[in-house]
Amino acid sequence: MRSPDIRQRFLDFFSARDHRVVPSGPLVPSDPTLLLTGAGMDQFKPYFLGQSVPAHPRAVSVQKCARTSDIDNVGRTTRHSTFFEMLGNFSFGDYFKPEATAWAWELLTEGFGLDPGRLWATVHHDDGEAERLWLRLGVPASRIQRLGMADNYWSMGVPGPCGPSSELHYDRGPAFGREGGPAVNGERYLELWNLVFMQNVRGEGPAKEGYPIVGELPARSIDTGLGLDRLAAVLQDVDTVCETDLLAPAFRLLQEMAGRVYPGREGGEASTSFRVATEHARSAAFLIADGVLPSPDGRGHVLRRLMRRAVRHARLLGVDGPVLPALTGRVVDTLGPAWPELERRRALIERVCAAEEEGFDRTLRQGSRLLDAELGRARASGARTLPGRAAFELHDTYGFPIDLTVDAARAAGLEVDRDAFAAFLDEQRRQARRAGQAQKGGAVARRDLYRQVAARHGRTTFVGHRTTTAEARIVALLGPSGQVPEASEGDRVEVILDRSPFYAESGGQVGDTGALRTAGGALVEVVDTRPGLDGLHVHTARVTGGEIRTGEDVHAEVDAGRRAATARSHSATHVLHAMLRRVLGDHAVQRGSRVEPGRLRLDFAHFTGVNTGPVQTLVNDYLLDDPEVRVWEAGRAEAEAAGAIALFGEKYGDRVRVVDIGGASLELCGGTHVGHGSQAGPVHIVGESSIGTGLRRIEALTGADALRHHDREHALLAELAALLNVPPDQAPERLRQRLGTLAETRRRLDGLRAAERAALAARLADRAERLPGGGWLVAEIVPEGDLRALASEVVARHPGAPGVAVLGARTGEKAALVAALSPGVPGRARDVLARAAAAVGGGAGGTGPVANAGGRRPEHLEQAIAQAARDARELLLSTP
Repeated sequence: MRSPDIRQRFLDFFSARDHRVVPSGPLVPSDPTLLLTGAGMDQFKPYFLGQSVPAHPRAVSVQKCARTSDIDNVGRTTRHSTFFEMLGNFSFGDYFKPEATAWAWELLTEGFGLDPGRLWATVHHDDGEAERLWLRLGVPASRIQRLGMADNYWSMGVPGPCGPSSELHYDRGPAFGREGGPAVNGERYLELWNLVFMQNVRGEGPAKEGYPIVGELPARSIDTGLGLDRLAAVLQDVDTVCETDLLAPAFRLLQEMAGRVYPGREGGEASTSFRVATEHARSAAFLIADGVLPSPDGRGHVLRRLMRRAVRHARLLGVDGPVLPALTGRVVDTLGPAWPELERRRALIERVCAAEEEGFDRTLRQGSRLLDAELGRARASGARTLPGRAAFELHDTYGFPIDLTVDAARAAGLEVDRDAFAAFLDEQRRQARRAGQAQKGGAVARRDLYRQVAARHGRTTFVGHRTTTAEARIVALLGPSGQVPEASEGDRVEVILDRSPFYAESGGQVGDTGALRTAGGALVEVVDTRPGLDGLHVHTARVTGGEIRTGEDVHAEVDAGRRAATARSHSATHVLHAMLRRVLGDHAVQRGSRVEPGRLRLDFAHFTGVNTGPVQTLVNDYLLDDPEVRVWEAGRAEAEAAGAIALFGEKYGDRVRVVDIGGASLELCGGTHVGHGSQAGPVHIVGESSIGTGLRRIEALTGADALRHHDREHALLAELAALLNVPPDQAPERLRQRLGTLAETRRRLDGLRAAERAALAARLADRAERLPGGGWLVAEIVPEGDLRALASEVVARHPGAPGVAVLGARTGEKAALVAALSPGVPGRARDVLARAAAAVGGGAGGTGPVANAGGRRPEHLEQAIAQAARDARELLLSTP
């Protein structure tokens, strides 16, 4: 049975049992606790936790998943993958264990025709109910095994829903190892389907076992996952996923590129390399299609690691040329019909793969030479382990990934001293921590002070979304050494208020500035506002008049003009982000921002330079249509269901603030914004650049700042047109003409200078001093010019004859010297100039046959030339 039929049969089976078909979520989840989507239930987490109510209590899906927890096993087993399609059925407080087990058994044995006699079940060691259900369905007790938390208690690896699970395994026969059931051999007894009986909530702790169970879910639910890869391997009677119709075309292509045939699953390191390169190419294609780009950390690091492992294993197979673009292209050909995003992102996938592979090849060439040398030394000494220091130096100095070092060492019959490597890495981190210890210590002490204030007075009530003024009370004044009861004119303090209209810097938006006034006439200038803790606003201030005291009431007033300009920039940033995603694709997600009055900076994921003209036009056209800016609060799940974008790495509470700008831009955001789109414009992009692999930056001006920039550019154009004596619209063409004329004039001038230099070189060569033995010497003062080129031409006019050309010139208040040796003359040209350079008060430099010297005493140039001539003559006469 082909994989499209497997998918469809699964969906049809559960659709017939009142399950709603739900599309796959992206590999980049909206849940900030997750790096990548690793299970079918990830998108349904709010339903399990009772945070949101689903439209229907039953669902079925085919979910894209990416996991790297078992990356070292990929290729070394027949069953592990870093990307897979999870077929899942779900119950949200509806059916539970009896239905889940019965339907799983029915679909596998009747729907897919698997032999019931080859199916085994595992259950959690405390789950007698699940065991009784399998017995009732006909599974004999001899093929039911009770296992512990690591195998049969499932969670997302982070705090959230969890529960005991039961798995169905398929016995692939003695060719895959010894008998004994899933508890003994995971290769022979292949896990196909995991049925999770969601009923608990887990806390912080290890990913798989040993974490605390902190409560129960609002309702018992079902989450199941059937791996399409593994079921296809069984139904198509092949050993590995790479031989199924999901990956076979890419697998065959790799064999063609390597010029060798896959040696089977027992073919040693070659078999592993074939499987790793093919499987990782699929993972890379899907991750890039879902907006992940290579980078040093986060999701991008996962992608980079997968791509580099794929390239490394292809090189081990003898594929020297580009491999990833071709393999991922074949993945797109094969899986594009089922996953259209692959086809839509085909060009991006190819570009990213080509660029990353080219960059890694440079690292690989240098690192591999060093690694091979280290492995050779280890083997020659009879060692069985590659030293951890060698692995660390490859990683730290040359950027050679540790997992590739481990792979190469294993292939050479060695182990890497991972403990020593980890120790060197930890020491490096400790040194970095010690370097910033003093600064960090001060920051920790300050944070403790903020905690004390918050514990005593509570968090700041922020009223700045509704107003820019407010009546407030000073609850604390903080000086450099701690809390102070009062502050006088000239003092710089941090002011904590019980309520504040000042926005504290966060989400890329700068903090507000403004003033505090007391009834007694004291005036305080607020120069910045930032969060000391979540919800505690710290106003950095300077007392400019009078005296303020803790407990005193103040009138707080934000600089309204600055706030308005900042709000324009923030709304413009949201629209710019939306238009970039519209033009470039969903992968162009925001990776950072800086929102200031009249100016913005947006960092986003993309691999090549961006033509900002069309983007700017889209942004301004959209703002000119004056879309309404709606701001509303909702539960996190409700906001995400409405399509709001949550940025990875940002912290959000259970209640979130949604900023909707006309429907095109919908983001979770706590910042300040304009009321209508037209108030944010115009937007003028002033720069676009790369800030790292896969990251771009756009800088832009907004509002009055954009208009002033336009006025300056207009004035410059008018001035240029006046200088060129043409109307402004003709200035660019006239300037091009003038520059072309200038370039031609320079070309002719260079030609005249070259001819003049050639003529001078000929005269100098003719006047050369002839030395015994056929040598020659030129030592003269010449007009200022390109002395190196002139000396080299003099040498060229004496082919085959040993000689030295020494030239000097006065350049303003300095003296310049050059010496050029003809081929075959021993020694260094700088030695000819050493004493001459001292004569003019300078030094000589250069390592080849041509050297330079200079000094600040041009009046001694004749003396220097004479000295250089004597040294050159001595050198030539001593030459055999």
